[in-house]
Formats: sequence, C-alpha cells, structure tokens
Amino acid sequence: MSRETLGLSEALLAYVHKVGVREDDALRLLREETAAHPMARMQISPEQGQFMALLVELIGARKTFEVGTFTGYSAMCVAKAIGPSGRVVALDVSQEFTAIARRHWAKAGIAERIDLRLAPAADSLSAMLAAGEAGTYDFAFIDADKTGYDTYYEYALKLLRVGGLIAIDNVLWSGRVADPAETSDDTKALRALNQKIAGDQRVTVSLVPIGDGLTLARKR
Repeated sequence: MSRETLGLSEALLAYVHKVGVREDDALRLLREETAAHPMARMQISPEQGQFMALLVELIGARKTFEVGTFTGYSAMCVAKAIGPSGRVVALDVSQEFTAIARRHWAKAGIAERIDLRLAPAADSLSAMLAAGEAGTYDFAFIDADKTGYDTYYEYALKLLRVGGLIAIDNVLWSGRVADPAETSDDTKALRALNQKIAGDQRVTVSLVPIGDGLTLARKR
C-alpha cells in the first residue's frame, strides 16, 4: 500500500523507473488511472510490481493467488508473468475498486487468466482448502487488511506447495513498526507477524525494503 519505495529521493526514484522498470502501456495506463483515485495510496509501486513478476518467473509459477486486489495492478503484473497457461485467483471485497481492474484486464487481454472472487478473503481461502487445493499453489501475494494478515499467512502456507513463495506487503508500514509509540491495531498486527515470521522454521525468509516493505517467505 505504497506507490513508492521508502527512502528514495524523487530524482533517484525517477532513475529507478527509467532504467529498472519495464512497464508496458497496459500497466502504465492502469497505474496512471489509479494515481487519480482517492485511495491511490493502496497501489503498489511499479518497481515492486516488476520485482514480483520476476520472482514469479524465477519459480516457474502457474497457479497463484492474491489477497487484496484493489484496482488490479498487482494481479496484472503476475498474470502477464505467468503467461496464458497460468491463473491468478484474486480475492477482494470491493465491487467498486475491482470494476476498474476488470476493465483494464480486459483491455490488456489477460482477463481469462484472472479469477476474481468477491467475498471475505478468509471465506474464499477456506473454500479453496475445502476444494482440495492444499499444496497446489506456487505463489501468494498478501496486501489487504493488516489485522487479517496472520490468518492469510497461515492459509497461504497450507495452500502453497513446498518451494512456493509468499509475498507480504506493507511490512514496514511507513516505519511505524519500528516506533514503540505506535500502537494502532494495524501496526501491532504487522509487528507481531514480522516477529513471528522471523522465527518461523516452516519458511525461509527475507524482508526486502522495496515499496513499503515486502516480506518473502519460501515454504520449506
């Protein structure tokens, strides 16, 4: 939920975008429309989107899901990376936000790769497990309500195959996780999850300071 990486000057960020991001017209148009949205801060940065696409390519992902879709930029990044044979299950609760996503996915010719499910994410994830999908997903991206992150993380561990990758957004929370004076429910939830994952022997972990902080957890 950050459109730029913490700690970079505007000039340096512009340079990163110039030489380090290959954003095609479909992604650019979606990002630009989202930038004018009242909730634009929920958009991931283009450098993070490209990083996630590279990770998906590296692990050869074909079956993925995300918790929190907003206007669809992250789903588009992943859907383009996995190719025509891949699938993104996109979980969200907002018809309003995802209507923008649907329109851009269709224009980009990738709508058939994305299965949008509008329902509370925990319900959708539970249904995926009940359908016998445990251990069948390659990649999961979590970027939704922060107090639900621990629940989504546990579901992801069940749904991913061994070697599958979980990417968790906003783990630095604009620096608030490192400020003891910050005691909001969201901050406490992120802080607790960060501590939990740091010692979780079920995964290999790296916290990457891109965007608002992205934790990568590879299922062992």
